Amino acid sequence: MAGGGWGCPHEVNGSCGKVNNLPCDPGMKGCELYGRYTFFDGSKNQRLEQKQARAALVVPEPERDGDPARAMNNSRKSG
Repeated sequence: MAGGGWGCPHEVNGSCGKVNNLPCDPGMKGCELYGRYTFFDGSKNQRLEQKQARAALVVPEPERDGDPARAMNNSRKSG
Protein backbone atom coordinates (compact mmCIF):
# COMPACT_ATOMS: atom_id res chain seq x y z
CA MET A 1 0.00 0.00 0.00
CA ALA A 2 1.74 3.12 -1.20
CA GLY A 3 1.33 6.35 0.71
CA GLY A 4 0.04 4.83 3.94
CA GLY A 5 -3.52 5.01 5.16
CA TRP A 6 -6.03 2.56 6.47
CA GLY A 7 -6.88 -0.76 4.88
CA CYS A 8 -9.90 -2.84 5.86
CA PRO A 9 -9.19 -6.52 6.47
CA HIS A 10 -12.65 -7.38 5.02
CA GLU A 11 -12.05 -5.59 1.69
CA VAL A 12 -10.94 -7.90 -1.10
CA ASN A 13 -10.63 -6.50 -4.62
CA GLY A 14 -13.02 -3.65 -3.81
CA SER A 15 -15.70 -5.91 -2.28
CA CYS A 16 -16.66 -6.27 1.37
CA GLY A 17 -16.21 -9.82 2.63
CA LYS A 18 -18.28 -9.00 5.70
CA VAL A 19 -21.35 -7.51 3.99
CA ASN A 20 -22.40 -9.99 1.27
CA ASN A 21 -19.50 -9.06 -1.01
CA LEU A 22 -21.08 -5.69 -1.77
CA PRO A 23 -18.79 -2.97 -3.12
CA CYS A 24 -16.70 -1.65 -0.23
CA ASP A 25 -18.24 1.55 1.13
CA PRO A 26 -16.64 2.41 4.49
CA GLY A 27 -19.35 3.22 7.01
CA MET A 28 -22.21 1.43 5.25
CA LYS A 29 -24.63 -0.52 7.44
CA GLY A 30 -22.95 -3.76 8.49
CA CYS A 31 -19.46 -2.29 8.17
CA GLU A 32 -17.16 -2.49 11.20
CA LEU A 33 -17.00 1.31 11.16
CA TYR A 34 -20.79 1.83 11.07
CA GLY A 35 -21.87 3.92 14.06
CA ARG A 36 -18.38 4.13 15.54
CA TYR A 37 -16.69 6.96 13.66
CA THR A 38 -17.59 10.31 12.12
CA PHE A 39 -17.55 10.47 8.33
CA PHE A 40 -17.39 13.41 5.96
CA ASP A 41 -20.58 12.08 4.33
CA GLY A 42 -23.25 13.07 6.87
CA SER A 43 -25.64 10.29 5.81
CA LYS A 44 -23.19 7.77 7.29
CA ASN A 45 -23.25 9.49 10.69
CA GLN A 46 -26.91 8.88 11.57
CA ARG A 47 -26.23 5.80 13.72
CA LEU A 48 -23.39 7.51 15.60
CA GLU A 49 -25.58 10.56 16.24
CA GLN A 50 -28.37 8.30 17.58
CA LYS A 51 -25.95 6.59 19.96
CA GLN A 52 -24.60 9.93 21.19
CA ALA A 53 -28.12 11.30 21.76
CA ARG A 54 -29.06 8.20 23.79
CA ALA A 55 -25.89 8.52 25.86
CA ALA A 56 -26.73 12.15 26.63
CA LEU A 57 -30.14 11.07 27.99
CA VAL A 58 -28.68 8.56 30.45
CA VAL A 59 -28.53 10.09 33.92
CA PRO A 60 -26.11 8.41 36.34
CA GLU A 61 -27.65 7.12 39.56
CA PRO A 62 -26.65 9.06 42.67
CA GLU A 63 -24.53 7.20 45.19
CA ARG A 64 -26.43 5.94 48.19
CA ASP A 65 -24.99 6.44 51.65
CA GLY A 66 -26.44 3.32 53.22
CA ASP A 67 -25.71 0.32 51.02
CA PRO A 68 -27.42 -2.65 52.78
CA ALA A 69 -24.82 -5.15 51.52
CA ARG A 70 -21.96 -3.03 52.84
CA ALA A 71 -23.68 -2.53 56.20
CA MET A 72 -24.21 -6.28 56.55
CA ASN A 73 -20.55 -7.04 55.82
CA ASN A 74 -19.42 -4.43 58.36
CA SER A 75 -21.68 -5.84 61.08
CA ARG A 76 -20.15 -9.30 60.67
CA LYS A 77 -16.63 -7.96 61.11
CA SER A 78 -17.37 -6.06 64.31
CA GLY A 79 -18.63 -9.11 66.25
